[in-house]
Amino acid sequence: MKIHEYQAKNLLKSYSIPIPKGTIVKNKKDAISIWEDMKGIPLVVKAQIHSGGRGKAGGVKIVNTKEELVDYVSTLIGTVLYTEQTGKDGMPVECVLVEEALKFKKELYLGFTIDRARACITMLVSSEGGVEIEKIASQSPEKVMIEHIEPLLGLRDFQITRALLLTNIDSKYLRKLSSISKSLYRLFIEKDCSLAEINPLVITEDDEIVAVDAKINFDDNALFRHPEILSLRDYTQENHLEVEAAKYNLNYIKLKGNVGCMVNGAGLAMATMDLIKLVGAEPANFLDVGDGATSQMVKEGFKILLLDKDVKVIFINIFGGILRCDTLARGIVEAAYELQVELPIVIRLEGTNVEEGKRILTESGLSLITAKDMGEAALKVAGALGLTS
Repeated sequence: MKIHEYQAKNLLKSYSIPIPKGTIVKNKKDAISIWEDMKGIPLVVKAQIHSGGRGKAGGVKIVNTKEELVDYVSTLIGTVLYTEQTGKDGMPVECVLVEEALKFKKELYLGFTIDRARACITMLVSSEGGVEIEKIASQSPEKVMIEHIEPLLGLRDFQITRALLLTNIDSKYLRKLSSISKSLYRLFIEKDCSLAEINPLVITEDDEIVAVDAKINFDDNALFRHPEILSLRDYTQENHLEVEAAKYNLNYIKLKGNVGCMVNGAGLAMATMDLIKLVGAEPANFLDVGDGATSQMVKEGFKILLLDKDVKVIFINIFGGILRCDTLARGIVEAAYELQVELPIVIRLEGTNVEEGKRILTESGLSLITAKDMGEAALKVAGALGLTS
């Protein structure tokens, strides 16, 4: 789960990490109020959306007058912002963060994330803040210091010191930076984060260290432990199909392809997407209905595939175990009749009650494309898309 920058900064503040003075603004009245409170100092206005690249898209601006502030806030709120990360749909701007525009002499990067290959939390530090860490790592890898944290020991003092010194940061800032690093790590652990980064973490002209921007993501599977975090969720920033799927406990992720996939089991889903790409098509989603799916869940999953305007062909690939083939077939037939489906549907069934499932599909009167195995099904998907002669 993602949260907005202002929410992330409020979390940082609760862990004693310094942040700029500022507040959230939702209308013209709020803008006028904050200008008076900040006593006319230069302010920075940031659109609050779940995406990076806001500055390049016109979502960040420094203002020096009340008129500038009110005009820019009025222009942003209620619009849709398009960045490289949002894609063609963009994201709605319902509020902006207005903060003091700090003067600083150095930008740093500090973050914690999960290294799944090593099965541990990893600390990343760089003297090149203000730039995406991926770009720094690819263009100047020597400027990114990485510390792998032993799960049973946690973050050690010597790891923080080593990472900071290797980035050639002036030693006089070590104490403050070490304290911030420990606080961010504690936040990461206590809130079950998957990512917690401050970029940039700046050293101001007054030698203060402040988190100018922050990004925090959380492990969805741990949200039941954190109702205070779950309450921060902004559904307007999430794909509406993913939100709908979550209502029925369906594992759905929107992708950019043209083949809608319904599969049971994550491994089979990955193999299915590989096959789709192998024949020259692109998966439009990851949809794992799970082994415990009911015919109603299958029906709702099918509806979600059809709501995706990018989908040109539907590929249903099921290996029946706990999820019986006849259960799946009933859900598909019910949804197809209710929604009057016109898209080509390719189906490959195998496993428990497969013959009963095939009978239900055959007797439904629906125009379905069946396949004996996954390879044949993938070729039929390609054929339905006109990719084969």
